[in-house]
Order: sequence, then C-alpha cells, then structure tokens
Amino acid sequence: MKVLVINCGSSSLKYQLMDMTDESVLCKGVIERIGMKINGGEKNVVIKKDDAKAEYDKELLTHTDAFNEVKYILCESEYKVVDSFDEIDAIGHRIVQGGPDYKQSVLVDEKVAKDIEDLSPLAPLHNPAHIQGYKACLNVVGPDVPQVFVFDTAFHATMPPKAYMFAVPYEYYEKYKVRRYGAHGTSHKFVSLRVADKMGKKPEDIKVITCHLGNGSSVTAVEYGKVVDTSMGLTPLDGFMMGTRSGGVDPSVVTFIMDKEGFTPKEMDTVLNKKSGVMAISGISSDDRDICAAQNEGNERAILAHEMQAYQIAKFIGAYTAAMNGVDAIVFTGGIGENGAWLRSKICSYLGYLGVRINEDINLKTVKGAEAELTKESDSVRVFILATNEELMIARDTKAIAEALKK
Repeated sequence: MKVLVINCGSSSLKYQLMDMTDESVLCKGVIERIGMKINGGEKNVVIKKDDAKAEYDKELLTHTDAFNEVKYILCESEYKVVDSFDEIDAIGHRIVQGGPDYKQSVLVDEKVAKDIEDLSPLAPLHNPAHIQGYKACLNVVGPDVPQVFVFDTAFHATMPPKAYMFAVPYEYYEKYKVRRYGAHGTSHKFVSLRVADKMGKKPEDIKVITCHLGNGSSVTAVEYGKVVDTSMGLTPLDGFMMGTRSGGVDPSVVTFIMDKEGFTPKEMDTVLNKKSGVMAISGISSDDRDICAAQNEGNERAILAHEMQAYQIAKFIGAYTAAMNGVDAIVFTGGIGENGAWLRSKICSYLGYLGVRINEDINLKTVKGAEAELTKESDSVRVFILATNEELMIARDTKAIAEALKK
C-alpha cells in the first residue's frame, strides 16, 4: 500500500509518499509561498528522493495548484516514483485541532470536513489551511481515493477533567467547549512509544515527559502510555514562549495592552501569535539558529530569550514530574529539541534534584535526525534525543483505515 501524507499550512504544503510494505519514503518535499509572488532566486518547490534533492521556483496561486504540482512531481517529473496517481491508495492529513469529539483518526466525509472547519477558531493558524489542503486533494483526485484526518489533539484525549478544565465559568465549557486540548500529539505519541522501545520497556510501564521543541513547542506528561497533561491549551498559543508565540501570560496583560493600545481581539491575537515569543524578546528572529549565533556574539537580548525559554520549559518538566509522582525518561524532539544543544544543556541544569547529569560531549555532538541518550542506562531518570516522525504515525493510521474499507 502507498500512502501520501499531506501537511498544509496557510501558504505551504508538505508532502511525503510512503510505501507501507516496509514504511520507506519514496519521495518527499515542500511547496512554499502558495498564493504569493515569487521573486527571482526564491526556490519555493523542494523535492527529495533518496539522496537527490531538487529546488526550483514556480508561482502557484492556490493549494489546488500546489497539489497538482505534487501530482506532477510524483507521476511525471524526472523524480517520479509512480506511473499514475492510481497507484496511491490513500491520503493522510495532519489536523491540528479535532475538538472534543474526534479522539482518533477518521475517514473524511462532508460532515467531518465541516466539523473541522468549524473548529478553526481553536486553531486559526492551522485548521483553515488543513481544510484547504483536503479540498485541494479532493479537487485533483476525486472522491474515490480515501482521505484520512489524523488529529494532533487525539493523543491528548486521555487527559482527565482536572487537567483539561479551565477555572472560568462552567457555562463556557458547556456552550463553547472551552478547555485544554493540546497539540503536537502525533509527535508526542511517536517519541513516547520510541523511548519505551529504546529503554526495553512497555509504554504502559513507564512515565515519560516529552518535549517537542520547534517554532511551536509543547511539553507533555505521558503516564503509562496515556497523556495526563500537556502545555498547550485551548489553542496552540498556550504553554511557554515559542518562536513568535507568547505562551501563557497573566490574562490581565492581554486586557491591559488591549486597553492601552486600543487593539481589537483580532489585533491582540496577532500580537500574541505572531509578534511575541523569542522574536519579541530577542528583537532578532524567531529562528533558533539566529538566536544561537547572536548569543555566541554576546547579544544580551538573545541570551535573555534563551534563558527565559529554558527556564520555562524546566518548570513544566518539574510540574509534570509532580503530576505523575515521578518520571522515568525525558525526551527532546522537534527541530530545536534535536538541534539545540545549548537549550538542552540549560534545561537539564535545572533537573539536578532528579539526579539528571547529562553527558555534554554526546549532547554537543548529536545532530538532527540522530538518536542519542544523554544519561546512563543505570540512571533513575534517563534523558534522550529522539527524532520525531509525525508523517509515519499519520501514514500508519491512514493505512489502517484504508485497509478496513476493503474488508
């Protein structure tokens, strides 16, 4: 079975075609700047096949145009891996917000698509783009190819009410489903299973804290294979500071700034989601590579941004250790989690009370995509760097649902 995994942003489309007989990647890539003018020299289409990589520029006005380009790449270009799209058995989509009702991956129909579109206020940067991606696929391949939605929120569905409820009037939960949902669940699930395998344990026998750190970041407490708490809340804005997101702040800060600046709710949402976080504190960039470079040059605001980030993450790890009454393993994953040696080291420096002492030589030498343990097998709390693979988790769920249709 061949499964195409799609992950759409508002102006981007990531794709990965997998052969599920051995879970190998046949071809993958990304198309960026959808609907935008392409200036000279900008390579917005990327193709990766085996060890080969190609980049070129092409103006694509809609997600349907972008998906047609994916179809051309896979079926007709010099990097083609199938003779026809008919060889692709199913399409799996990453969906950030599934709300309280979608607790597992589902086959998409008109009702499911409408439900997810209606949840857009809970993930305004993500769900609308996901629906665009789904409709683009539908326009190109028609209704006969099964499409599956795999939800970032699904893995967090095991959280108890004491963890997911907010202390606001209960009627808002009843009327609007205001509660904690979490995000990055597909990644947290993958690495929580992977770390159990690395430790030679069953997931139901260990307590794990998974740290998915990237431009968007979250920390999750996984007790005996089930999520008991996670840092992101009603939307992916909550938690700790991220690339351009504020993370959790005193709610009065929001109303105070709105009053002083005369901001509308939409304008304040833009401030918190797109103009805050590491970018705001550093005054430089939301890209961790830029922050590291500035920090190495002694830039005080870059140093402060990193110090704040590490401190806030360490506090979540401490809180979740208390919530689970202990922890067996801590995992770093995601772009920064896998690349950020300084941040990993600084976070772990706060965890001496757990007996955490990482091997700094291994920490500094580990590169993105590699797996490494920073502690000893005999340590009571073990620390790992593990590469996440959300696409594989999406492909596995999609394959299972597509196969069930044939029975």
